[in-house]
Amino acid sequence: MLWKSGNFCGRIGIVANNRVGWGMEAYDLDAFLRLSAVLNYQLSAVSLGSGNIVALLLEEKQLSQDDKNILLAGLKYLGRAYGRKRRRLGPLAILHPIRATALLARAAEQVNLLDLLAELLHDKLEDVSADDRSLEEEFQALLERVNPTDRRCLMERLELLKRHEEGQTYCQYIGRMLGREEQRPDVVRVKLADRLDNTLDMRVDIHDPLKGVDFFSHIFQLLFVGAYAGYRPTLDHPPKSPINGAQRLYELFKNTVLLSLIRQKADISGDAAAARLFEAIAVASMKEAQRTVMHIFGYHITDISEQKRILEDAMAYCLEGGVDIVSTPTRGHRLDGLFVGCFDHHDSTVRAKQLRLLYKDKSLMVEASIAFIVIFLSILGDETYYVRGITPEGIRPEPAG
Repeated sequence: MLWKSGNFCGRIGIVANNRVGWGMEAYDLDAFLRLSAVLNYQLSAVSLGSGNIVALLLEEKQLSQDDKNILLAGLKYLGRAYGRKRRRLGPLAILHPIRATALLARAAEQVNLLDLLAELLHDKLEDVSADDRSLEEEFQALLERVNPTDRRCLMERLELLKRHEEGQTYCQYIGRMLGREEQRPDVVRVKLADRLDNTLDMRVDIHDPLKGVDFFSHIFQLLFVGAYAGYRPTLDHPPKSPINGAQRLYELFKNTVLLSLIRQKADISGDAAAARLFEAIAVASMKEAQRTVMHIFGYHITDISEQKRILEDAMAYCLEGGVDIVSTPTRGHRLDGLFVGCFDHHDSTVRAKQLRLLYKDKSLMVEASIAFIVIFLSILGDETYYVRGITPEGIRPEPAG
């Protein structure tokens, strides 16, 4: 399965060195933490009117002065709209749209105002109440500065990016978003940058926990080297985080849904920025799953024989094609039915309960992480791969047999 494309290792090498100024920065957690620190410093220390944020977004890419001024007005609007609101991990909420815009700009060879504004404002219709007349007047004034064609396209994109229906699953939301063929390529770029930021924004660490850790070497030694002593982290167990390992796995499920539906509904081969963001999400997701495995093996399940048993069970499931489809619990393996039983709930209360149960089952979390690693490696290694049963209408599990 993983070798179907014929040159898997070469493919990963291309991803890891994809274009000057992009490459590792696309999914390297240390680089992401540095970007976050610089942007947060500017948000905390200087006025947005200084233009420093715009310069950080664009790096050395070109944009007319008029467009820069509109972008700056968009930043000022977001500053007022978000105020001191914070994300779940604690940083200012405004950091997410700004950082996602920076990721989009870094993925593109050339930038344009419409893409940048769509990324900056992608959560506007969900996060900002239209009841605040002053804010709405400022938003309308911002729109008036954009030419009529781009203004219409911008609002269409924002409507597509908004989750409309009560009780809609994530799969159904993405399916609806990709259903508008005329807007699909542009919306895909914006959504991919949004998801890449959300994927990397699940930890408040000093540095990447994987730094200096060769994940595949550890796994190989666990399976084949009898004298292997196991992974022993050098630091104490990190403090409790507002986002735990099971919640991180749910984010990887969302990435699986997004990438699988893009594979089915959107041809991004001619869109260099979208292709880079797509691959960056796959690599970043794979690395996040690796962090979960190494954390559990380092701090929770430390018995070597138990670690080996878990890996062998997950390996058998993957080799039998379990990760190629959305399955039902009746197939008989612990991983069967995980997507539909744990992740794919329109009721967030039910999903939260299932994630709490998953968090308590550390061996299942390891097996789920291994399955996600294989899924994202398959996506990177085979351009035709997606998880069957993930459809634009929703999750459609396949029964046993």
